[in-house]
Amino acid sequence: MSSFFTKPASERKRKREDRSLAPAPKKRISSSSTTRPSTKSRKERDDSVSDAESEVSNVSAGDNGNESDTSSIENETAAEKRLRLAEQYLENIKEEVANVGFDAADIDEELLEERRGLVDARLKEDVAEGKGKVYRRIAGDYDFENAQHTKARKEFKSLTGVATSADGKWAYTVSKDMMIVKWELPNNTIHKEEINGINGAAKSKRQPFVLRKPIQRHFVRGQRSRDKDHKYQGHTNAILCAACSPDGKYLATGGKDHRLVIWDTATMHPLKCFTHHRGAVNSLAFRRGTNQLFSASSDRSVKVWSLDELAYIETLFGHQDEVIDVGALAEEKCVTVGARDRTARLWKVVEEQQLLFRGVGVRDSKKGKHKSRMNGSAFEEMEIDEPKSYAENTIDRVALLSHDMFVTGSSNGSLSLWQIQKKKPIFVLPLAHGVEPKLTPGEVSAEIDESMQKVEAEPQPRYITAMRAIPYSDLLLTGSWDGWIRCWRVTEGERGGKGMKIEAVGVIGKVDLNVPVIGEQTGPISGIINDLSVFERGDRGKDGMCVVAAVGPEHRLGRWTKQTGGKPAIWVFDISRTSPVEAETNGVDSEDDGEK
Repeated sequence: MSSFFTKPASERKRKREDRSLAPAPKKRISSSSTTRPSTKSRKERDDSVSDAESEVSNVSAGDNGNESDTSSIENETAAEKRLRLAEQYLENIKEEVANVGFDAADIDEELLEERRGLVDARLKEDVAEGKGKVYRRIAGDYDFENAQHTKARKEFKSLTGVATSADGKWAYTVSKDMMIVKWELPNNTIHKEEINGINGAAKSKRQPFVLRKPIQRHFVRGQRSRDKDHKYQGHTNAILCAACSPDGKYLATGGKDHRLVIWDTATMHPLKCFTHHRGAVNSLAFRRGTNQLFSASSDRSVKVWSLDELAYIETLFGHQDEVIDVGALAEEKCVTVGARDRTARLWKVVEEQQLLFRGVGVRDSKKGKHKSRMNGSAFEEMEIDEPKSYAENTIDRVALLSHDMFVTGSSNGSLSLWQIQKKKPIFVLPLAHGVEPKLTPGEVSAEIDESMQKVEAEPQPRYITAMRAIPYSDLLLTGSWDGWIRCWRVTEGERGGKGMKIEAVGVIGKVDLNVPVIGEQTGPISGIINDLSVFERGDRGKDGMCVVAAVGPEHRLGRWTKQTGGKPAIWVFDISRTSPVEAETNGVDSEDDGEK
């Protein structure tokens, strides 16, 4: 039989069918195309709707017993039917909600009340902050004793300053060997049970919580050989202070080389080097919420800068000795302290005015009694155990609590509380960090024969080397070389500051009696605390507080005192917040603190 492929081409041609006689093929309906539903499905849907309508009509007719309603339902249009069914559906939902006991109006009212409370509290805080008042009583809300700490070291000389960013992610340290180090701080916002748990479940035996060490991310070192190079935008001598802008974009550093250098925090490249000062730049402070900078120098002047334009604004004169420290808050004002002139000055930049505050607090060496101005009254004499008088030779530190209240720390170890309405301190706390151990006769005199050693040495006080306060609160932190960061509370008083005082809250960390004392240190920190930086975690400190300390074996401004066991390091303390119940049981409830 012949195959199709063996036939000639003429015979293999297929004949075209006559499509005019063939029936038209059915069109395929795609599922994705939009078409009208079939007559059968439309009919089934109409039947179901009509059945539902008949049930609703029967129920309504049976309940009301009114035949006119049935007739009206039969004569209604399609739009009226849809409207009636929707109304019936809403009525059924309301009945179900009523049976459950859910009242949306009550819940909305509760949410509104809660929101009103939060808004009112925030508005009160904003108004108080605008007025510059101390409105946060938080000194008793932190667990200072159980604070976790860690430290990091680098091969450099004594650390002189530390600054932290507003978000608490970065810390910047400066040292005497012209080195600037950028550290990444540990973020301890995770709860301890979550860290110690496995797959969300807490362990039966919890491991001790360990705080992660700071990580070095970048460092810059100055060049002493380029001291005469005016184009060099860096430091050529020891760096003494540092400050970070509120927006975290700029880092300002000042040094013994009379230079003020502005750095870009993202790249750590210098943006501008100012050489306006004729002395060492000892302290820096940013105006709260702005990029306006205040610098204090040994040339007895305070200069004002604007980092938005990287420009110099003006100079403030008035101190009779080198200016050691400067502090500022939201207003265009700053408070400075001079070393040996023993004064604090409040500078009103806009008004071009200054207020002078002279330090007091001298003890009579012959009588062995302490004289201090307490609560604004006359001098009161108090018998104390120390037989040596401690004159206030210098005022070295200042910290602002509010727009009209600040605290100063002196070389005799005293803390003085000031109000701008009064020229004398309203309270003086002597020997905040105690005194040093008494020197042996061999350390005092060079005589070999002990019978010839007639010089009797008295213990000297530890002066305040670092001070920091949380703005608009009652919490104050101080540091010296006794190994502790001490916490203080500024109590409430009567109108005009009468009755206000500074009282001890505790120290950061536990007092471990089993740990041997290193040299003259009694706390965990070995060395001199040259600077402190404090920031709160979360909204208004709800997640705790972090304290960063710059420690070194020498004082930041000189070498007249040295701790043999001290080593340069950055110390980080993470302090958790206590619960309200725990605060009430301990008797340190922040809301009732003023009444107690």
